[in-house]
Amino acid sequence: MKVYNYRDLSKLEVYNICSRQIEDDDEIKNRVKEIIAQVKLQGDNAIFNYAKQFDKVILEKLFLDKDELSAIAAAIPEEAKTAINVAFSNIKKFHQAQLNKEEKVETMSGVVCWRETRAIEKAGLYVPGGSAVLPSTFLMLATPAIIAGCKEIVVCSPPQKDGKTNCYLAYCAQLLGIDKIYLIGGAQAIAAMAYGTETVPRVYKIFGPGNKYVTMAKMMLQKRVAIDMPAGPSEVLVVADETANPAFLAADLLAQAEHGADSQSVLVATSTKIIEQTITQIAKQLAKLSRKEVAEKAINNSFAVLVSNFAEAMEFSNEYAPEHLILATEHHQLIVPNIVNAGSVFLGNFTPESVGDYASGTNHTLPTSGFAKAYSGVSIDAFVKKITFQELSEIGLKNIAKTVETLALAEGLDGHKNAVTIRLQQNSI
Repeated sequence: MKVYNYRDLSKLEVYNICSRQIEDDDEIKNRVKEIIAQVKLQGDNAIFNYAKQFDKVILEKLFLDKDELSAIAAAIPEEAKTAINVAFSNIKKFHQAQLNKEEKVETMSGVVCWRETRAIEKAGLYVPGGSAVLPSTFLMLATPAIIAGCKEIVVCSPPQKDGKTNCYLAYCAQLLGIDKIYLIGGAQAIAAMAYGTETVPRVYKIFGPGNKYVTMAKMMLQKRVAIDMPAGPSEVLVVADETANPAFLAADLLAQAEHGADSQSVLVATSTKIIEQTITQIAKQLAKLSRKEVAEKAINNSFAVLVSNFAEAMEFSNEYAPEHLILATEHHQLIVPNIVNAGSVFLGNFTPESVGDYASGTNHTLPTSGFAKAYSGVSIDAFVKKITFQELSEIGLKNIAKTVETLALAEGLDGHKNAVTIRLQQNSI
């Protein structure tokens, strides 16, 4: 892990260190473009062919129904079932609190304006199923979609070698009241939800993380379907001082590193000693991880920054705009007001990022690659639209008429002016 001294870095060097945007890979782009074209042209047939080619399974049909999911879910270990129940309860509580009704506003006498929430009718959820089983992602996406009131929720997840899904996802579906899981992975799943096939319904917005092919497909199909946010490799930035525990810091950095070789774990510390002790702990803990090779590659892609104080730490953090930000200090409340760009924040030495990934209640589908400067994580808001309303009484129209007529004439739009004037004349307001 490379170590930088913040005061030795120029603004350009800080920018370059924080720039982890992945350059377009023409090979991936061309492959995804071909997959999208085939799904659009051949529908289900293309999906069956890609399942055979990529997943190495021959599917008899493209989905599991309620009875099949129930049978698969029966195999879930009791301990895992309990854990999923607790996580679901917390996620549900947190997201239900996001529902709110806005008040009507009388902007001037007789002119009333307000907004009302409407759920996105058709939401597509992509739940990865490659190197890791991700029931947590299923819960994080489907729970707010259900609370928001989406009428149709389409769930796609890659098939296992037996042509089914795992018991964890099946149980989540049962718990959430979702009666179908479509056995489709990769870019072809995104294309299927964007265009629709003979079997897969077309959706209006697609949610969920995925590999480079999934991410590329979402980006390429944005003119066809809305997406939750731009995505990239997972990441964490940890701000630490002398009150932090190096063993905890190493564990947090490695927890993020094991997501993938292209993940990034960044330590920003006010103490050289803390950085050195953390690097020592990383070496000790890394040897015990089952995904050691993956985590080691990610750590080699990561770095530490020595800062003099919290002000410098937050300058760097806000430029980096991390997906996950951990404030590993007893003085975290002093730093919170200075957080400008972050996906999700974890406060203090007893708040590991893992709790947010699974069960604290907050959503773990978050902006990466610096997009926290402009995007929020998934929430109820992501599954709804806000529609504005206005209602004028005759007095309200009279009060606002002159303003509208004057502005319409200034813009040379006589028809706009007339829509007001004709009402005044015919009703003698």
